[in-house]
Parts: sequence; C-alpha cells; structure tokens
Amino acid sequence: MSFKGEHILSVSQFDRDTIQQVFHIARNMQPYASRQKRTKVLEGAILGNLFFEPSTRTRVSFGCAFNLLGGEVRETTGMESSALSKGESLFDTARVISSYSDVIAMRHPQAGSVAEFAEGSRVPVLNGGDGANEHPTQALLDLFTIERELAASGQCIDGMHIAMVGDLKFGRTVHSLSKLLKLYKNVRFTLISPNELAMPDEIVSAIENAGHQVSITDVLEGNLNADIVYQTRIQEERFPSKAEANLYRGKFRLNQEIYTRYCKSNTVIMHPLPRDSRQEANELDNDLNLNPNLAIFRQADNGILVRMALFALTLGVENIVGNYECAVPWYSNKHSG
Repeated sequence: MSFKGEHILSVSQFDRDTIQQVFHIARNMQPYASRQKRTKVLEGAILGNLFFEPSTRTRVSFGCAFNLLGGEVRETTGMESSALSKGESLFDTARVISSYSDVIAMRHPQAGSVAEFAEGSRVPVLNGGDGANEHPTQALLDLFTIERELAASGQCIDGMHIAMVGDLKFGRTVHSLSKLLKLYKNVRFTLISPNELAMPDEIVSAIENAGHQVSITDVLEGNLNADIVYQTRIQEERFPSKAEANLYRGKFRLNQEIYTRYCKSNTVIMHPLPRDSRQEANELDNDLNLNPNLAIFRQADNGILVRMALFALTLGVENIVGNYECAVPWYSNKHSG
C-alpha cells in the first residue's frame, strides 16, 4: 500500500507489512504525544473533521493528532449543522470541503457513506466510522494496543486467544478488528453475544477460512480464559428503538469478581469506549478501574499515536517529522507519564 495521497477507508487495504509500517511511525510519535517535544511539520495544513454522528474520543483524537503535528482543524459536527440537511449530496459536500482542506476525517451513520464521499474528494479521506460497517483507525489502534499489551508479558498476536463480548452484530470495531486479526497466525476467537447480536456470518467465515479457530456462545461465564477480553457496548443507535436495545443491555457484565473467577491473572481488558456505566448496562464495572490489566485508557491514548502516524503517512511527511522539532515551553505532567 502506498499511503501518500491515499484514502484510508477499510482495513482491507492493509497487510501485515503496512500494519507494521503504521505501528513503527506511531511509536515514533510518542515524544510529541507526551509533550517532550513539539513538531511543526504540518504547519499551515488543515484537517476537515466531519462528524455527522455523535463522537467524543474519535473526533477529538483526530483533531488532537493533527494539532500535535502542527496542523489546524476545522470541524463540522452533526448532520443538522451541515448542508446535507438541505439535501446536498455527499459528492458535492466532498468537492467543496476538500477544496478547503488538505485531509479529511469523516464519520457518518450510513454504511458505505465515507467511501461514497471519498469519490468526490480532492484530498485523502480517513474513515472515522460508517454505520455498522467499518472503523479502520479504531481497529488499527486496537491492534497496536494488543501488540503492546501482549509484548509486556512476552507474548505476540500470533497464537493468541481473544474473547469478543457484547454487540457483535452492530459493533463496527469488532468487525474491523477481526478482519485485521485474520492476517495473523493461529488466533483463537471466542465470540460471546446474544444469538440475535452474533458476529455476521461473512466475518466468521472469513476468520475460519484464514485458518483460525472460532467458538460461538451466548454464555459469558467460563469463556473468558483468554489473553484479551474485548468488551463492547450495546449499539443503541443501530436499533429500531431504545426499547429493543434495552432487551440486551446489561446481559454481559464484567466486574472484578467475574474477572478473578474466570479470567487469567494477566488477561487484558479492552473496550473501544464509551463504556456504558449506567446501572442497567454497566458492561465494565468501576471496580475494575484499579486493575492493572484494564487497558481501556491506554487504548484511547494509543489512538493519538496511530492517527498521528496515518496523517503523517497520507500527507507524506513521516520521514521528516523530526526536522521540524521545537521545544515545549510550558509544563505538562504528561512529560513523566
């Protein structure tokens, strides 16, 4: 894959070599993300951050990643605040916004919408999530986190066991992550969900056809003895009604007692966030907050590094970031962490 000037729309664009290329650049971004250094390599460049569906982490993460490379961010949030609410097509919106921007990050509630938008764009477009379809940058940061967390205990992705839990039907993060993991060797998947929210058949078939072992169950207890437990929330926004979503909310809860009983002592807990902490859901209990294997906030931090890497690669500056370094004149407690 040649990154420069290219759209990042799907994980299907990546193989193991390009994944490692992204991860290498992401690791190089650590000094800038931790405020040890600054770089102005993208000074004067503009990111069009178009989020037509609610988002906190992904939207802010894209913006911060671009700012940390020295660029500026212009945001549009919500369908109602855009010309799309007036009937403008995605193609027309793309043609206009891309004339104002050097790169665009976009989220939209309809599957395939970001690819449709990219057809009209004059600049690279990064998919920040399109409906229940894909979330490629989340999948990359998830994989980056898995690699880092496993390395801390001397393991690697090849041969690992991952349990994916919750809404696997509408959870675009697990769809994209599964497609990346099938590039590795001998990964064991345990898919835990209500039968009605099971992983789509085509994704299960793709995993199995790549030579991996897949177990499917609707029982949480007894199926968490994995290297990684990847919990998801019920994707309420994908259901016809809140009442239907409520049928499944809170079905699979993980707390410290369940962790101690069923997980390995070093099982890593992941979640794409936001976790639903309402009493009726509470998929990851707050009593896990002090568990050193709770990786959800390290996972979010890694999103900055991976998105910085993708911006650097698509704009062709990955090898000259250090040429534009300057000192950090303010105090930041991130320096030590």
